[in-house]
Amino acid sequence: MEQLSLTAKWVALGATAAAVLFYWAYVFGGRLVLGRLATPGQGVVTLLTWERLPDSLGRLGTAATWAALAAMTVSLAARWQATGYPPWANMWEFTGAFTGAIMLFYIIFERWYGQRALGAVVQPLVLGLLASNLAFFPSEVRPLVPALQSRGILAAHVGVMVLAYAALSISFAAAVLHLVQGEGRRFSRLPPASLLDEIAFRSVVVGFPLLALGIALGAYWGNSAWGRYWGWDPKETSALVTWLIYGVYLHLRSMRGWRGRRSALALVVAYMAVLFTYFGVNLAISGLHSYAGV
Repeated sequence: MEQLSLTAKWVALGATAAAVLFYWAYVFGGRLVLGRLATPGQGVVTLLTWERLPDSLGRLGTAATWAALAAMTVSLAARWQATGYPPWANMWEFTGAFTGAIMLFYIIFERWYGQRALGAVVQPLVLGLLASNLAFFPSEVRPLVPALQSRGILAAHVGVMVLAYAALSISFAAAVLHLVQGEGRRFSRLPPASLLDEIAFRSVVVGFPLLALGIALGAYWGNSAWGRYWGWDPKETSALVTWLIYGVYLHLRSMRGWRGRRSALALVVAYMAVLFTYFGVNLAISGLHSYAGV
């Protein structure tokens, strides 16, 4: 099962790479086409025109994303079977669950809003996470340290945090596309800025309470494992700061009417806090949460 999990993750990487190519070709790709135009008095004039690549590339991107998600589901299920505990107890496992959840939320938002352009940002993000996972994090199954052996709360706390970060990843993708698109229509296949702003907001509405729940579950677990609900451990502090940043975004949007470019910039900064909480605290700053290792 351990080998099956690893093989399925490599398949997910390949399918994600294909999705990136399809989505980028769909959103930004084009070709020069020679055409002829008959004009009165001048005969036939040869014209060089720019044409978008066919819409079928977007559908292929979606199909590749479904394939990547299916492969990642197999990888996580096989890992769970091999270890006997939820497959997000270390960086190798968490990254797999994180990328799978990002793709799941992406597919939900794509179907809800009918916008494949988000895949041009979401899938490169997933590809980078998967590539770093396979390149740098050890995949060997290891026994859980005592603090992680409460499997019920491990499944709940870390699982909710995975879902929260994944939902917030959609807001990041929408914000990046908003900055690329601008307030006009630079790219015909990108959604208008107003729709991207709405998608970003809706994904934060999903991710923000999940992040709050994940932090609360972590406090409950901390009391069981270490005898206190909160100890300002770097991971705890970073997660709280991230939650506060998104809280500020929601406040400014609802009370001050923040929209447009500055709202998108705020969400990009907020997602940098998510990545710091995920990578920086685990890899660069030691604390009580460092027992999970890489």
